[in-house]
Amino acid sequence: MNSITTLLEQAVKQAFAACGYNETYGTLTLSKRPDLCDYQCNGAMAAAKEAHKAPMVIAGEVIEKLSGADCFSEVGAAAPGFINLKISETALASYVDEMNRSEKQGLTIPETALTILVDYGGANVAKPLHVGHLRPAIIGECYKRIAKYMGHHVIGDVHLGDWGLQMGLIIMELKRRQPSLPYFDPAYTGDYPSEAPFTLADLEEIYPTASARSKEDEAFKADALQATHDLQMGNRGYQALWEHIMRVSLPDVKRNYDRLNVSFELWNKESDAKPYIRDMVADMTRRGIAHYDNQTLVVDVKEDTDTKEFPPCIILKSDGSYLYATTDLATLVQRMQDFHPDRIMYVTDKRQEMHFDQVFRTARKASIVNADTSLEFYGCGTINGKDGKPYKTRSGQTPRLEALIDEINAQMLKKINENDNLDTAEASKTAGLIGLSAIKYADLSNQSAKDYVFDSDRFTSFEGNTGPYILYTIVRIKSILRKYAGDHPEETTHPILPAEGAAQKELMLALSRFAPAVTQAYNETAPHKICTYIYELSNAFNKFYHETKILSEPDPDTQSSYIGLLQLTRKILEDCIDMLGFAAPERM
Repeated sequence: MNSITTLLEQAVKQAFAACGYNETYGTLTLSKRPDLCDYQCNGAMAAAKEAHKAPMVIAGEVIEKLSGADCFSEVGAAAPGFINLKISETALASYVDEMNRSEKQGLTIPETALTILVDYGGANVAKPLHVGHLRPAIIGECYKRIAKYMGHHVIGDVHLGDWGLQMGLIIMELKRRQPSLPYFDPAYTGDYPSEAPFTLADLEEIYPTASARSKEDEAFKADALQATHDLQMGNRGYQALWEHIMRVSLPDVKRNYDRLNVSFELWNKESDAKPYIRDMVADMTRRGIAHYDNQTLVVDVKEDTDTKEFPPCIILKSDGSYLYATTDLATLVQRMQDFHPDRIMYVTDKRQEMHFDQVFRTARKASIVNADTSLEFYGCGTINGKDGKPYKTRSGQTPRLEALIDEINAQMLKKINENDNLDTAEASKTAGLIGLSAIKYADLSNQSAKDYVFDSDRFTSFEGNTGPYILYTIVRIKSILRKYAGDHPEETTHPILPAEGAAQKELMLALSRFAPAVTQAYNETAPHKICTYIYELSNAFNKFYHETKILSEPDPDTQSSYIGLLQLTRKILEDCIDMLGFAAPERM
């Protein structure tokens, strides 16, 4: 199903062609003055230079050709040559009615589905998820959902960090505390204990203690680096501790992602790339792509077009240890073998841009990915406090993700209890749904690469451009539809008739923009475009609601048309918030 703009453009392009001008001048844009018209065309001004005519003359010629077009109710010109167009109520109703009967409300699905892999987790195990993990998780999940809605085959990979320095730090701190454990005895050959020598709470205390110690004790840090190397090289005792760490910490990581309604098709880890490293390194060395510089294996990735220094990509440290670049490249080898993706998208902190530039250039140089495989980095901005600095608790600590969610949910529960009579269980469930909408919408309504200020009071408001406002709109629609269904239990199809008032037409125009909004959000990898769209749609619906007596409308055909509009509005809003990664309750 073509977009309504495309359908209207066909008539305008034909008019330009009939006047002897190139039809490409018939491109339409949404009017910036909706009080004057619905769409405008600036083609007359573009054609003026080529035709050696005044723009208003060209506009007049085109308007004359459009005078009989059924799709427009009004066509006019404004200096210096704008062509202003109002869509006819009949054409608009016909289009919106077809949307209501179409799969995905008229969105055009691509003929060929792409295979897209989205890497958007990246949490380090053995460490609690904190506010810094919020944006990659939320934004990556949204990218994945939008691409799936567009009809593509999308695979989300959490890509857990399980092989870095944090493991060496934990191992050395455990050794310092419990040196007699068999994991630290190189002569031990028996089976290791099945139970971990620590709990999740222990791990959450051990890592920050070890991290702080490494900043003050150079010898301890050196031991941790050596332990990281030994783990990567297969130290039996350290691998057994690693397995304990994974078993203890993974359920907590999954639980926190579940609370964000973030899911992954793959729960792969950095260490899963190990089987691919040796052959990858041997191939790059044999072909002269990688070379040793002071016993460090590197790939030179600076290009002639670079205007600033671009450091080489380090593949192996002098002791043979692996780095993030090593495992990221080996993971690319694995992904190409397993999935042959058309696009691979990385969603993480924007400060990692240089790292991924190095990895991508190396992957191209070493032919790890196909020439037509797109490698894309999407850097996330920072969540800041009202002081403009990275968001912290009152004690100056980086907030744990779980605590942040609890704080927002508590605010929502308080508001619900003040205004509604829901029972305790339903109130708590509803608070969770609204709280998640507040968090996710606040994040996704901002451009992904930009920083934003975390303001819980504003985000949890039921007024303004917020998640709770969007949900309140959906719940209002559901309530009306339930009441209507009580009196009309057998009615399912509701033909949409031409608008009878300005508010109704405004709602229908907003509905007609659904497919272009989703397509633009996908093409530009811009979730905030969907947020902008559903905020405008919600405003249009609420204006229509306040000006229209829907359930008391005496004419059954008119009332049925209203219900058709409500059904379509609900479907679009629910599809959009599902793409954003949250859902609406039945009542609020």
